[in-house]
Amino acid sequence: MTRVNKEAPPPPSPDQMSGLRDPLLPGPESAKVIERLTIDDMLQKYCGEFGRWQLRHFVLTSLAWALEAFHTMVMIFADREPDFRCLGGGAGSCDPKGGVCGLEPGSWEWAGGPGSSTVGEWGLVCGEKYKVGLVQAAFFGGCMIGAGIFGHLSDSKLGRKGSLTVVCFLNAVLGCLTAFAPNYWAYLLIRLLTGFSTGGVGLCAFVLATEPIGPTKRGPAGMSTFYFFSTGIAILSGIAAYLSTSWRSLYIASSVPSFLFLILVIPFISESPRWYLVRGRVAEAMSIMRSIARSNRRHLPDGVVLALDEDVASDDVAGEGTTASGSLVDVIRSPVTRTRLVLAVAISFLSAVVYYGLSLNVVNLETNLYVSVLVNAVAEMPSYTLTAVLLERFGRKPLAIGTQWFSGVFCLLGCVVGGEGDAWKVVKMVCGVLGIFGMAGTYNLLFIYAAELFPTVVRNAALGCATQASQFGAILAPFVVVMGGSGPFAVFAVCGLVGGGLAFFLPETLNQPLYDTMSGMVEGGGKDGSRQQAV
Repeated sequence: MTRVNKEAPPPPSPDQMSGLRDPLLPGPESAKVIERLTIDDMLQKYCGEFGRWQLRHFVLTSLAWALEAFHTMVMIFADREPDFRCLGGGAGSCDPKGGVCGLEPGSWEWAGGPGSSTVGEWGLVCGEKYKVGLVQAAFFGGCMIGAGIFGHLSDSKLGRKGSLTVVCFLNAVLGCLTAFAPNYWAYLLIRLLTGFSTGGVGLCAFVLATEPIGPTKRGPAGMSTFYFFSTGIAILSGIAAYLSTSWRSLYIASSVPSFLFLILVIPFISESPRWYLVRGRVAEAMSIMRSIARSNRRHLPDGVVLALDEDVASDDVAGEGTTASGSLVDVIRSPVTRTRLVLAVAISFLSAVVYYGLSLNVVNLETNLYVSVLVNAVAEMPSYTLTAVLLERFGRKPLAIGTQWFSGVFCLLGCVVGGEGDAWKVVKMVCGVLGIFGMAGTYNLLFIYAAELFPTVVRNAALGCATQASQFGAILAPFVVVMGGSGPFAVFAVCGLVGGGLAFFLPETLNQPLYDTMSGMVEGGGKDGSRQQAV
């Protein structure tokens, strides 16, 4: 048998071996493409701007605004001066149509009993009446401090959800403790501490509710948060009317909802994906974005990842654990954000003087207190609706100018009109109602506007400064009201007109990106929203 020797074939090349090992893999020219997007662009392109997930999250988070209304407005009813009646033995020296000052002890008594309000229990009338205003000032002073502290904490260590949990817990505990205050000074101290925690509720809830919403839906959604505040005031009016004989029971009843919120609502609220992203926790931010897409019945492809706006603009990859940070020092250091902060603080202060001042004038009307507060709360709702409708059509800046000037013009009319008779009183009342109608829109629009003027890393801190300014305006508002005559309307008119003028210097933020970092906003990074990188 003849053997035939054949030449051995040459060994396969590395490229051939690679093809044998994985014949289905594409060549290097078809490398996997990763699409890097900011949160705004991922919401618009893949997840949905305002779907089922955002609606549920928005409603649950915004319920905290009703809690803020309870803890803020409860003092209107707890610190009211109750009606009194003359006793039989002192009827000759007692005039039921006048005040209690100068009346002989034993000639009169509080109609609902001394326990119906703090004024009745501790005698906060006549020479002691200033103590009622002192409590109100202390509460808003606490709000001013708390807004700054919790604004910083929600941007840094605690996060939005963590800060909201802490302030709601403090509100629940301190609200119940108020009911056991043994004397006036203990009451004042507890109300100061309650204000400290209450100051963080609204701003934490607002930012947490609106940050997962897309840019074209954020304005109307943000305006809708304040329906919860007005609804809370309306509910509180009913509770206060039912518990009108005991201010201590009223404080407990107004604090129970905070406990329920902690138990029944907080566990179902998600942390903001923007906060996770700027803290370098990209995996957790992506997990929330996938949940949003899944709940909204949308599809988020595997090759899409989140990136900070500054990273998208520079094509740098933001890795897990990379933290973007900022503080008020950074806001003040940058000329762009420094100007925005000064204007936001000034406008917030002026609008609060008008808003709270006109609200207190409603209390001075000789009508049923519970009905007056209820009507005042309901009257603000059309302002929210109209502003929300116009917000997306005309933008933030024109609305901020127009609503303040609308309020200022009618306050000016309330200042110049006058005369004897009921007709002139009605005219002044209408001027006041239209004034608060305009300023209610401004006061709430500023939350949206301020949130969009600053990046995620300092958003709550900057918003906290604006909130502090509004609380300072709330402290001064009662002192404006006691001027009497046409003085208050004159002050409110000046505040409204000047505030509208300052708004001219703010930029428009309609449909603009909600930036994550200081450099991303200042340099205009992330405008195109995405970059693709082959790896």
